[in-house]
Amino acid sequence: MEIKNKVVVVTGATSGIGQACALIFGKAGAKIWITGRSRVKLDETLLLLQKEGVECGGGVCDAAKAVDNEKMVLDVVQHYGKIDILINNAGISMRALFKDLDLEVFHQVMDINFWGTVYATKYCMDEILKNKGAIIGVSSINGFRGTPARTAYTASKYAMNGFFESLRTEVMKLGVHVLVVCPGFTASNIRNNALLGDGSSQSESPRAEDKMMSAEEVAESMLNALRKKKRDLVLTRQGKLAVFLNKWMPGIMDKIVYNHMAKEKDSPFK
Repeated sequence: MEIKNKVVVVTGATSGIGQACALIFGKAGAKIWITGRSRVKLDETLLLLQKEGVECGGGVCDAAKAVDNEKMVLDVVQHYGKIDILINNAGISMRALFKDLDLEVFHQVMDINFWGTVYATKYCMDEILKNKGAIIGVSSINGFRGTPARTAYTASKYAMNGFFESLRTEVMKLGVHVLVVCPGFTASNIRNNALLGDGSSQSESPRAEDKMMSAEEVAESMLNALRKKKRDLVLTRQGKLAVFLNKWMPGIMDKIVYNHMAKEKDSPFK
């Protein structure tokens, strides 16, 4: 798939994987439109992209609100005249045992991760169908294998994977490509901003971020997968192993995952 001069919308692009996608796809010649909930962070990211020679624009958008997503599409079409590729990246994580989790937090995670994806895809759909473009969903290894203390996050990623599998089959003969990207542990601020059981922010990552795949590496892999029109992209050796073992030895994986997550800093299992 040719990327140059394509109009690419990246949701949740003011940090982490989203920001890296905006930069990598932009350097490949795409015209970028980014969204985020913070005007300050949005402007900072646009300035960063412009300094790198990326043609870009953006607007404040709360992924969890249908009306914001509808306006986003109108703004992009008004600015660039079309939409070719949508990267559904906006997301949030959480960390708490289900028994301690406020259901409002569960709703919030589902609203951003799952419904945000549905809204953005729905409102971009006509443009992408018209231009025979592509839809990318940034899911997670959690979309294949659940982890304890991440029930809401896991549920949202399983829902995303199912949504895109169904959608892919609907559009497979209409010239639209659907790619689901499932990163393993990636160095980003998603764990810093993860919600605790009461809805407050975790603030500090419980994992060694410097030992993880970088957001830029994820974005590069995503661009290459899109160019080759891959169906799914599972990243990191650990992530690929988790998906494989969970398919063939789910009972053993229950124990492996429990023991692995129990070793996290401030683990709720201690």
